[in-house]
Amino acid sequence: MKLIGMLDSPYVRRVAIGLKLLELDFEHRSVSVFSGFEEFRKLNPVVKAPTLILDDGQSLMDSTLILDYVTAIAKSDVTSASASENAEDYLRATRLTGLALAACDKTVQIVYERNLRPAEKQYEPWIDRVSTQLLAAYAVLEAELDLGTLPLDAGRLGQAGVIVAVAWRFTQMMVPKIVVAAEYPNLQSFSAFAERQPAFESTPPE
Repeated sequence: MKLIGMLDSPYVRRVAIGLKLLELDFEHRSVSVFSGFEEFRKLNPVVKAPTLILDDGQSLMDSTLILDYVTAIAKSDVTSASASENAEDYLRATRLTGLALAACDKTVQIVYERNLRPAEKQYEPWIDRVSTQLLAAYAVLEAELDLGTLPLDAGRLGQAGVIVAVAWRFTQMMVPKIVVAAEYPNLQSFSAFAERQPAFESTPPE
């Protein structure tokens, strides 16, 4: 399998870490959807990261769908949405995953507005709205971790744990002045634990 995309994307990094936790062999090709647009289009005409090219040449897109597929074919399920058969655990993991993905989406929107749109065309009310949504996502995540911590065990990290940690690192890299780390001690603590795990350390954001 080949994973296409830059690790500065939280979606690409999420999949790369998930594949490592599942102990699935893959080749990572660091191709940008911006500077490497034409190269990426040869691999996937839709030019969407992450793209996972299977051994038979078929391509998959969207980090959640990719992880669903590779989890189904893997021998272990350490990155599945739940770490047990308990429906309540599954529901909580799904909620956390949705919140973390929303945080990623809103961070990306702010970065695109600030970095890709000319300054004279940037719309501050839109940035304020997206920032409010971003802060809301992290406020709920922080409260969720206060109610019950995610597993502090690499073998039971789970898909929810991976994306929560990846989202937090991405946001802190991109918009630390909007999401002030000191205001989210639970997320800080969990992220620090996750980033010390081999699958994370060997997959740093570019």
